Amino acid sequence: MKKKHVIIPVFVPHKGCPHECIFCNQKRISGQIEEVTAEKISSTVESYLLKAPRGAFIEIAFYGGSFTGIKKEEQFSLLEVAYNYLKDGKVNSIRLSTRPDYINEEILEYLKEYNVGTIELGAQSFDEDVLYLSCRGHSADDIITSSLLIKQYGFNLGIQTMIGLPGDSREKDIYTAEKTIALKPEIVRIYPTLVIRGTYLEELYKKSEYVPLNLEEAVEICSELLEMYKSNGINVIRIGLQPTENISMDGDVIAGPFHPAFRQLVESRAILKKIENVIVREKFEGKNELIIRTGAKNVSYVVGQKRGNINHLRNSLGFKKVMLNVDKDLDDEIFIYKSDGNCWVEV
Repeated sequence: MKKKHVIIPVFVPHKGCPHECIFCNQKRISGQIEEVTAEKISSTVESYLLKAPRGAFIEIAFYGGSFTGIKKEEQFSLLEVAYNYLKDGKVNSIRLSTRPDYINEEILEYLKEYNVGTIELGAQSFDEDVLYLSCRGHSADDIITSSLLIKQYGFNLGIQTMIGLPGDSREKDIYTAEKTIALKPEIVRIYPTLVIRGTYLEELYKKSEYVPLNLEEAVEICSELLEMYKSNGINVIRIGLQPTENISMDGDVIAGPFHPAFRQLVESRAILKKIENVIVREKFEGKNELIIRTGAKNVSYVVGQKRGNINHLRNSLGFKKVMLNVDKDLDDEIFIYKSDGNCWVEV
């Protein structure tokens, strides 16, 4: 059985970041206003350890600002706390996130000394115009150079990307995914751009100089990207911002494709497209009955939110009846019954 993965998040809001990216207000996104200290890290870790299931893989993760851009003394102070828990066997790994232009050999050397396991880079895009219009302050070459260096030093590489930034397009998102895949990261995050209160993007939006993606557009693009990463063996660990009191349409999200179950929408859309491809390929359209077989944990994705996939298969592809066969021996595999061959076709 796969170990439960417990992330202990430590937010370092906007420290070490030399640029005010137009989409960013880290204190609102993280929901944390107070600065982090060694004492607060210990308190957070202890509270998580009390609730962690036995045998879980436990990881302390520094999120928020560009960790390697803050003063070295502060980095060392924060890392020391995490390293002591690692050394005592109470946690299994340390990860952090930073900017591509805040990675070099000297930095990687001391991160190695503190046994950091994973470094995530906030890349956002590999398109130079998108990076410029988003006020990122680094180039696509910076992303590539830092990624290769991180891999060379033996760290796990994570790459964070965004869709729907100013100047962005579906084609540019595909290009960013292709460049990301070429770097062979262990993990990827995909975030649709939201207009957050207190950002320059909010000003552009209110002046009608920026138009965010709608929910349908964001789900469609992300479902395509998800399949690209999956087919290349890359783990997409997050799609969309984590809903919080602040990150909601009643909070600090002014506009954009926000949904509290955004990943489920994306996973469901990706599955629907694969089912449709098989239906067309095998000439199943217009038949009275469609029988789909999958494992229990995959049911909600196959059915879709509010039965969206089932309704689409009925209304758009002409099936009078769509039945779901749950097989306890299956995981996330999906099969469609082919009556004229008395066999199951894998999706």
